[in-house]
Amino acid sequence: MGAFAALEALPVSGVAERWPALLVPGYTGSKEDFIAVLQTLAQAGRRVIAIDMRGQYETPGPDDPAAYTCVALGEDVDAVAMAVGAGEPVHLLGHSFGGLVTRETVLDGMSKLASYTLMSSGPAGIGGSREKLARMLLSDLPELGAKCLWSRHIEPEVLAAGVPDDIVAFLRDRMLYSSPAGLLAMGEQVLCTRDRVDELPQAGVPILVLYGEHDDGWPPEIQAEMAALLDADCVVVPGAMHSPAVEAPETTAAALTRFWNDAERNHPEYGRSQGA
Repeated sequence: MGAFAALEALPVSGVAERWPALLVPGYTGSKEDFIAVLQTLAQAGRRVIAIDMRGQYETPGPDDPAAYTCVALGEDVDAVAMAVGAGEPVHLLGHSFGGLVTRETVLDGMSKLASYTLMSSGPAGIGGSREKLARMLLSDLPELGAKCLWSRHIEPEVLAAGVPDDIVAFLRDRMLYSSPAGLLAMGEQVLCTRDRVDELPQAGVPILVLYGEHDDGWPPEIQAEMAALLDADCVVVPGAMHSPAVEAPETTAAALTRFWNDAERNHPEYGRSQGA
C-alpha cells in the first residue's frame, strides 16, 4: 500500500473522545481541500485526518494506470481507514471523485464504518463544467505535459478568477507534483464510473449527501435524487458550488459534526466503546 501524505487535526485538549473521521479528496484535489474544516471538526472531540490518494500531490504513485481505478483506490482507503480506526468505527467522507472511490470502500472493504458522507459526488460519471475539465486533461495532458497544460489553459482561468497568488502557486505545485498517469487514469474513472448507488443500502451505515446549492459537477437535482433513493440525510449548502468545505467551511463543518454525532448516538457499539 505504501505511505500516504496526510493532514491531522485533534481537539485542543489532545484527547479524542469520539470516533475518528477520514476525509478523501476528489480528482485533481488533495488533503489541503479540507484545511478550512479540519480544526473545527476536531473540536467536536474527534481525530480528523485528510489524505492525498495514491498519485495525488504528496503521495507517490506508479505509472501503471491500473493503480488508479476506483477499485484499487478504494482498497487503499480501506487500509487507511482500518489504520485510522485502530479497531473503532470511522466516519468516512469522499468529496467528488473521492465519493466514487470511497463507495468501493463502503461496498467491498473490511473497515468498520460509523457513517458515510458523499460530498458533492454523484451516482456515476461527472457532468457540468467539471466534465469539460476532465476531458480537457485527458485530451491535452499526453501531448502538452502538466507544466505546459497548466500555463496555457488552467493558470489563466485561475488568475482571471482572482485567486490569491499564494493559492495559485499551491495549485500549480499540486498539479505538477501529481502523477501524470494518475491524472489520466483518474480522469477516465471520474467520467466513466458505473452507478452502484442501489447497492449502498446493503452496507447498513448512515449516509449523508451534502452538496453546494450551485454545484457545477453533478447537478444538485441528481444528488437530491440519489439522497432520496438512499433514504439518506441531505444537506444543501447555501451559496456553495462544488467545494463546500472551501466555500462554506463553517456551515459544512456544522452539518458534518451534527451528522457524525447522531450516527454515534444511534450506533450500538458507541456506548460500550466509551466505557459506558
